[in-house]
Amino acid sequence: MAEAADFQGTSASPARRWLRRTGALLAGAPLLAGLLQLPAATPADAAGQESPQAASGTNGSVSVAVDSLSPSAPTEGDTVTVTGTVTNNGKQPVTDAHVDLRVGPSLDTRSAIDSLAKKSDAVQGPAGEAVGGRYTEKFPKLTPGVAEPFNISVPADELDLGQDGVYQLAVALSGETAAQPWDQVLGVQRTFLPWQPEEAGTKTKTTFLWPLVSDVHMTAETGSNEQQTPVFSNDDLAEEISPGGRLDQMVSLGKGLDITWVIDPDLLASVDAMTRTYQVRGEDGDTTPGRNQAVAKQWLSELQQAVAGKEVVALPFGDPDLASLAHNGTAVTGSLSHLKEATDAVDNTVQTVLHVKPSKDFAWPVDGAVDPSIMKVATSAGADKVIARSDSLQDDLSYTPSAARPIGGGTTAVVADARMSTAFQGNLTKASASTLAVQRFLAQSLTLGLQTGKQRSVVVAPQRTPSVSQAQAMAEALGALQGGNWSESQDLSAAAKAKPDPSANRKVPPPSAYPSSLRKQELPRAAFEQIARTQDKLDNFKVILTDESRVVTPFGRAMNREMSTSWRGRGVAAVGYRDDVESYLDGLIDGVKLIEKSETKLSGRSATIPVTVQNNLVQGVEHLELRLTSKNPTRLKIGGDAYEEQRVTVNGGHSQSVKFTTSANANGRAEVVAQLYTEDGQRYGAPVTFDVRVTEVTPTVMLVIGGGVLLLVLAGFRMYTQRKRAAAREAAEDAAAEADDDVDHPAGAPQNPEAPGDRLKEESEAGSRADAPQQPSDPAPDTAAESADPSGTGERVDR
Repeated sequence: MAEAADFQGTSASPARRWLRRTGALLAGAPLLAGLLQLPAATPADAAGQESPQAASGTNGSVSVAVDSLSPSAPTEGDTVTVTGTVTNNGKQPVTDAHVDLRVGPSLDTRSAIDSLAKKSDAVQGPAGEAVGGRYTEKFPKLTPGVAEPFNISVPADELDLGQDGVYQLAVALSGETAAQPWDQVLGVQRTFLPWQPEEAGTKTKTTFLWPLVSDVHMTAETGSNEQQTPVFSNDDLAEEISPGGRLDQMVSLGKGLDITWVIDPDLLASVDAMTRTYQVRGEDGDTTPGRNQAVAKQWLSELQQAVAGKEVVALPFGDPDLASLAHNGTAVTGSLSHLKEATDAVDNTVQTVLHVKPSKDFAWPVDGAVDPSIMKVATSAGADKVIARSDSLQDDLSYTPSAARPIGGGTTAVVADARMSTAFQGNLTKASASTLAVQRFLAQSLTLGLQTGKQRSVVVAPQRTPSVSQAQAMAEALGALQGGNWSESQDLSAAAKAKPDPSANRKVPPPSAYPSSLRKQELPRAAFEQIARTQDKLDNFKVILTDESRVVTPFGRAMNREMSTSWRGRGVAAVGYRDDVESYLDGLIDGVKLIEKSETKLSGRSATIPVTVQNNLVQGVEHLELRLTSKNPTRLKIGGDAYEEQRVTVNGGHSQSVKFTTSANANGRAEVVAQLYTEDGQRYGAPVTFDVRVTEVTPTVMLVIGGGVLLLVLAGFRMYTQRKRAAAREAAEDAAAEADDDVDHPAGAPQNPEAPGDRLKEESEAGSRADAPQQPSDPAPDTAAESADPSGTGERVDR
């Protein structure tokens, strides 16, 4: 009946347990006094003792793994079940082995919990009082290298837990070996058992941050189509959001918890881009169509449901590394403007994708480590609350104060608890490691709550990118905490507004206190210099575009990603990403360029020289000026001077030839430089240099031509005088003929009309004379003198 009562939830009151313990102690006092008078027991005699001695050495020959402890925080009437495995790591079999549970004294301080966690598997040291009896599992023999499972269930009342607090719970394996044939502890695993059976009068308000942050996945490259199809550097994000993936688990686990979501808008933008057509770049550099649209849509849908009605805190786009920016970037012009742009991009991303209005008031430096410069940078973009950590902003108090504390200038430091925030780091893939992390987290939380009778607000800020096993441990611990009796959930905004503890430290640590291990992982100054160089190129490029948003937006977001916290510990990958962004921009800039020219021949004193501007971009370019400059203006002038400028507008995918008027003053070669400029006078692209060979008319040729013209003039004058003389002779002959007619035909005598035949004969003779070849002395027809002026413009120029 007693055994049945143990497992039916029948529990004794704390007073009854105290009386039972006191009675047992009084009953055993005479026996203890007698034992003190006996000589020390030999190893052989020790085999019959209830508490076997520990094996020599720090760690025993048998490893004990506690894979589960349920419930994590038991109350009155619960049955505590512990499962796990024991493995003989020695060379000899272990006989008469048995596993039992041992309850140690309560741990009153948080540092005591830390100390016990460091030696959780040391066989030396106190392991507590064994529950014993039927709550022991026996193994006749443990073969070396073979793991044996165990499962022990004990009613919570049998553990004889006293007042509220955290108790050491040890799982110990005892047995014998051939070399040491007496009962001894060969392996132990200690963990923590929080005990708060009743509702606490004053509960701790706990804020747990649930981060949705990933690495950088999108490049600056987009397709030439109207939709600007994005290009991903890999398809790793699809793996993270697929069922069972890290981000899928973060959403699934967080959906049922009271948490504050902390989200990088870049993650949302990337997954949202995957819901449509996108490309993935392979290792060979070629792109292939992405095929995870359905997965992306499903993940976003689940996330929208999970965050509905919950607080969402948005980090600046790309989660910029505030510490790197503060320590290495502020000296580079323009670096802080990128942080402002990343903050301004939040609303258009989070509200568009999740349909919730996020809070942009919080900045989160890496690991909550702060110094004055980090605080200054963190608040430069509009945030007035900085999430720090208690191992950075330390307090010299015997208790843990509330998280919020004003540090001046209207800035509030929200100090997360370091012990609870780091509880889930490390490899938690093994069930035993996960169980220990959960129990330690709960133990720290309960001990913190029991320090004072005042209510406090505690913030837990875990690592930015928990693994699947870490996320599962976090969810298990948070579920137990929210189902416990000493804590209640609270949003981050409420924690930041809580009344600060007047005794809490409000002085930001100096730069020398910043951890060197974190400083080594920061982005170097060279990274910010490269980002600034890329920005300068972008600024020079965008002014010539008819639709600059097609370029400014993707490159602006890419430069935000170049400052991401995710590059810590991945310096080579960070350099590669920055190089790819700058190289791709250089390729676009080179899409608008001058076509190379070969040597040009100028065969006259003046001509036009064409220079071709090629636009390989999808969109048109404008606001460009093309300048053609002569390096030798005394020999060759362009537009009447040393250079000439003309405005250039070229449609997308086309070329435009620009013609310049030139004039030559002397023969020879003249070097000419063509250079594009933006409207503000900045050089654009590479210049094109070519030679112009001037073949102007020579002085000798001019003399020959002048002599020929003079001869033509003299010939014309001679022909004119000859005609004059011929006309005079004809007039004289006519006069003589008339005189003869007067003799032959006196006055008054009838004159015979000219016979028709005579007239026809004269006309025929005149026509014959006209058709006959003219002699050199014949008069020449009038001919205009050939002009010796320079030839007009428009002559063709050989290229």
